[in-house]
Amino acid sequence: MIQTLDGIRRDLSLLADMVQPGARVLDIGCGDGTLLAYLRDRKGVDARGMELSMDGVRDCVAQGLSVVQGDADSDLQDYPDQAFDLVILSQTLQATRAPDRVLGQLARIGRSAIVSFPNFGHWRAILHLALRGRMPVTPTIPLEWYETPNIHFCTIRDFLALVDRLGLSVADAAILDGAGRRLGLDARGRLANLIGAQAIFRLARNG
Repeated sequence: MIQTLDGIRRDLSLLADMVQPGARVLDIGCGDGTLLAYLRDRKGVDARGMELSMDGVRDCVAQGLSVVQGDADSDLQDYPDQAFDLVILSQTLQATRAPDRVLGQLARIGRSAIVSFPNFGHWRAILHLALRGRMPVTPTIPLEWYETPNIHFCTIRDFLALVDRLGLSVADAAILDGAGRRLGLDARGRLANLIGAQAIFRLARNG
């Protein structure tokens, strides 16, 4: 994935553009803390994180980040309602056991949520599967089927259908190509689902 001049991936830079300065933020599945440290240093956010891997937690703590070890499927219930201005789930939703429940928890503990994920409806993935009869390996889906952490493959349209079912609204959206560049597409349009390699959505509760 191509990096910006700021030294982070393009998709993370676009995600960061959706974050309000000074917000109280929880980044779930924060990995080595790259995005969280960027938001702390560039946006002045109150940065908190949750990461399943102890190696990731150690990397975050080494950067002075407040990160705890936890599992999005089981540990979000411990947070009180509206505890954060914003909850981030970047490239992690498809690796959870119960994406619908996790998304519901995001809406409960945050005033808004940003979710990003690879689009398994991308034309390259469809063509690869149709012509080769094997699960695709692409820049945004880089691992073989037997080693990927992804257990719930979804398309952009699948995700939007779940958002609607949960009674959430889309406040902002970005459809990206495989290099993380933003495409000027309507997130609910057919082209977004066909040529978008990944997507970023900022969600809010209705009412």
